[in-house]
Amino acid sequence: MKSVEIKGLSKIEIQEKIGTEQETLRKIEFAHQISAIENPMKIKETRKLIARLKTELAVKELQK
Repeated sequence: MKSVEIKGLSKIEIQEKIGTEQETLRKIEFAHQISAIENPMKIKETRKLIARLKTELAVKELQK
């Protein structure tokens, strides 16, 4: 998800997306602990996406 797409989301949509991405990250990390996953970079990408979403949510909160 690109920053332009994230900026187009509302605060509620961003909060929902953060929740789903955190759940995805939890599942990926658990699967990686059991056995190596095919693409370990997916963990890093998901963490970065969550950070981008949280940053944009903070910006929208400050603009309010």
